[in-house]
Amino acid sequence: MSATIERLSEKLLPAPVNGGFRMEGYWVWCGSVIKGEDGRFHMFASRWPQTLPMHPGWIMASEIVRAVSDTPEGPYEFQEVVLSARGAEYWDGRSTHNPHITKCGDTYLLYYMGSTHPLPEPAPGEIVGLDDPRCIVGRANKRVGLATSKSVFGPWKRSDSPILPTRPDKFDSFLTSNPAPCVHEDGSVLLVYKARKYEGHVHGKMTIGVAKAAHYEGPYVRNSDEPLFSPERFHIEDPFIWKTPNGYELIAKDMEGTICGEKHGGVHAYSKDGQQWAFSESPKAYSRTVAWEDGTVQTMGSLERPFLLFQDGKPTHLFAAVANGPGGFQQATRTWNMCIPIGE
Repeated sequence: MSATIERLSEKLLPAPVNGGFRMEGYWVWCGSVIKGEDGRFHMFASRWPQTLPMHPGWIMASEIVRAVSDTPEGPYEFQEVVLSARGAEYWDGRSTHNPHITKCGDTYLLYYMGSTHPLPEPAPGEIVGLDDPRCIVGRANKRVGLATSKSVFGPWKRSDSPILPTRPDKFDSFLTSNPAPCVHEDGSVLLVYKARKYEGHVHGKMTIGVAKAAHYEGPYVRNSDEPLFSPERFHIEDPFIWKTPNGYELIAKDMEGTICGEKHGGVHAYSKDGQQWAFSESPKAYSRTVAWEDGTVQTMGSLERPFLLFQDGKPTHLFAAVANGPGGFQQATRTWNMCIPIGE
């Protein structure tokens, strides 16, 4: 159980310029951090080669890697590929993405999104767009899965089936992705996730759903046929949740800015039971405009996939996937995972 957070945006400190995690030649995204049994900080992140476009290259070639640092701020150094491509016949055989690392007892839990498609790899220099068949099939095959290990160094046990399949005629009939688990001490889980619905032969709007499990190994059961927030009123993505003495809290990306007042800024919500949610009176959790330790201020082209590192029950650092440029994935030339310290 961790502390409740009010007005997170007012507690964010200047970020270290050389902190976080980046890799030459790769797009880097989705940073999730845990303190390992070695006392160091381990970031699980997504990466894919810059020979592909940032978007939708991740759908075809993302893999989950581990990087390490002596401090939460970083810089993090690449260590290994954790979940790589393992063949089109597997549900997660061509792409692994959206890692979220946590721990229950002596077991590390790595939640993630996996996908597959039966088509050839893109050739060097080949133009890949959203209408590419590999993108279309890969997007439709996105599912939430779980890998486990007794050590932060692995080996990792991957399941041959996702823990959160789609459901026909429901809001999550097209895909499930972006897992945001809250794992309780007894091993039970409240899992918030992103979903889309089939509307004819294409997908509908982005929604957020919730599932529960008596144990992290599953099964995961959805108690509602409705998403947590109406997609007609609230358009959010990239949830992160945690348990508090009063219930649960959540931060997420405000896709339109209609909740927090800034497009792609962060929102804060709370819930007593994890099923019924309300936005905070001051709902803004973070901004795309960040202050750096060298005194400069920068509005990032993207700042999303928020992840909070809790130490001794208190939030100490906010991690986010960021991109340079004026905004829009196609206009970015660099991406990395940044770290923003949190004050008292």
